[in-house]
Amino acid sequence: MSIEELRSLCARHARPDQRSPIDDVLISKIDHATPPAPAMSGAILAVIAQGAKRIALGDRVYEYGAGQYLIASVDMPVTGEFLRASPDRPALGFGLLLRPAAVAELLLQAGPGDLPPVPGGAPSGLAVSDAPAELLDAVVRLLRLIETPRDRAVLAPLIKREILWRVLTGEQGAPVRQLGLADSSLTQVARVIHWIRDHYNEPFRVEDLAQLAGMSVSAFYRNFQGVTATSPLQFQKQIRLQQARLLLATRPGDVTGVGRTVGYDSPSQFSREYHRQFGAPPSQDVSRLRDPEPALP
Repeated sequence: MSIEELRSLCARHARPDQRSPIDDVLISKIDHATPPAPAMSGAILAVIAQGAKRIALGDRVYEYGAGQYLIASVDMPVTGEFLRASPDRPALGFGLLLRPAAVAELLLQAGPGDLPPVPGGAPSGLAVSDAPAELLDAVVRLLRLIETPRDRAVLAPLIKREILWRVLTGEQGAPVRQLGLADSSLTQVARVIHWIRDHYNEPFRVEDLAQLAGMSVSAFYRNFQGVTATSPLQFQKQIRLQQARLLLATRPGDVTGVGRTVGYDSPSQFSREYHRQFGAPPSQDVSRLRDPEPALP
């Protein structure tokens, strides 16, 4: 029954910008299948109520459908596509942004033995599982609050904590637990990911990134690939190209300038790598940027 009500609530309250009256809650409604498109995942719990989606992270591919959830524990460049969506039966989904501070607070309040131990090494930044009934029930109760504004301020924070707890104690709890631990491998890799995102147009040395993470070079490289399924240089390139695509939406006639802005000294290399990433050279891709389709990861 929870999945049916979840579909109804998502269909009723989805907006074009995905936002909802509840902080950190997103609702998605997509009425047609979409081609693969690059995006940043965000750190999020995403539950599919109807339809299905495929996500690629490096060479890993994840597919999840109705009654399943995806955990993205770090904001990473991914490629996603909706597989089953139509005007008569749109893809519907719920998203809850994951805040490290909220996870850390729950971890501090958990009693000894309440949570399984965190395995060594950094987990993959993405994971998919079937959603247990308790998780779906909590998501439904949270979305019901959209229709009862009087209760929202008091009850929404409590139910969001319950949802986090269900995830922390579930199959994919390890990456979410690491999100709330300041000294975890995932948090150390995330520190580097944030640095690359903020300095994507600058060169770097892997040795300096390893030092930022507080790891040896070999341990950093292993853990970075474990989380992102790619190398630091490849990760930076994906960030550069996604940023270039955003800039081209407002500067369609300045391909060379955009390439230089995001860190490419060679216009031909920029065009070649852009084509490889997006399926068309920058000048031909501009027209596709006019009508972007927002979607949950």
